[in-house]
Amino acid sequence: MELQRYEKNPILGPVKSNQWESEAVFNCGAIYWNNQVHLLYRAIGEYDNYISRIGYAISSDGINFQRKNSPLFELEKEYEKWGCEDPRITEIEGKFYITYVVLSQPARQGGGLPRTALATTTDFIHFEKKGIITPEGADDKDAVLFPEKINGEYVMLHRPHNWIQKDVYEEKGKKYLRVKEKVIEWPIEEIPNYFPEKPSIWISYSKDLKNWIRHKVLMEPKEWWEDFKIGAGTPPIKTKKGWLIIYHGVSSDGYRAGATLLDLKNPSKVIGKTKNPILEPKEDYEKTGDVNNVVFPTGGVIINNKLFIYYGTADKYIGLATCDLEKLLKELTTDFNKC
Repeated sequence: MELQRYEKNPILGPVKSNQWESEAVFNCGAIYWNNQVHLLYRAIGEYDNYISRIGYAISSDGINFQRKNSPLFELEKEYEKWGCEDPRITEIEGKFYITYVVLSQPARQGGGLPRTALATTTDFIHFEKKGIITPEGADDKDAVLFPEKINGEYVMLHRPHNWIQKDVYEEKGKKYLRVKEKVIEWPIEEIPNYFPEKPSIWISYSKDLKNWIRHKVLMEPKEWWEDFKIGAGTPPIKTKKGWLIIYHGVSSDGYRAGATLLDLKNPSKVIGKTKNPILEPKEDYEKTGDVNNVVFPTGGVIINNKLFIYYGTADKYIGLATCDLEKLLKELTTDFNKC
């Protein structure tokens, strides 16, 4: 099956009168709260330094949005001074947890080591920044939190790009990790017992959202359309059949979206997966932009049993695609059982 695009896509784009979001608006997190869809999106206002900021928009119907004219918060911390990218939103026990990629160096100079930070809020007005939450030394993006604790622990999916076979090796009894142009001794206490060939989706657990343990590969790139790498898109959505996640896959000809289903009690177990992409670049606004041939799902909500997926298009705009939730869940288990 394929998600159905909103006929008037894209739903959000740059606003020339707001300098900080005048060039590109894309890759948004989404949450349905108080009968409104709340979006936090990535915005670019200039191309010299390509500094990303986070914008905020709300909607009563999930389609027509009103946005705040200033960024959600200032780039005040050292670890985020050169950009905040690709926010995701999860509600846990009445509080909203925002994961976002941070750059400590200019993007045009490589951005330093991309890592993921956490901020919390209860009202989308006041925020508490918790700092970086992904493991030391990991080039780590696409971090999403589950919306509830499982067996008393927080659970996170993330994509440590350099936790792969060619970047992790052993010499004289010690484990080493390649970090950009450097090689360091394995930087955290726990050493996973398996590393994938290509950048994959990992699952990890924590008591405090700072110290993560039991790192394990959840999904590796397997299909033709995800040959380079995969990463989590939407935070997990709880359904009666399992945890639903819309994720992205990357191949030589672009970014596509797929779906997977995880066991409710044991989220490290994959119980459903679409074999083919459910969304791929076809429209002009998806094929041409700052990065061509990109659909990048980052926000998902359910309204009246309809799944709304918000996705970045060609690193320039935000698109909306929908489907019947029950139909997708059936497709997930049917495809998976055929494999």
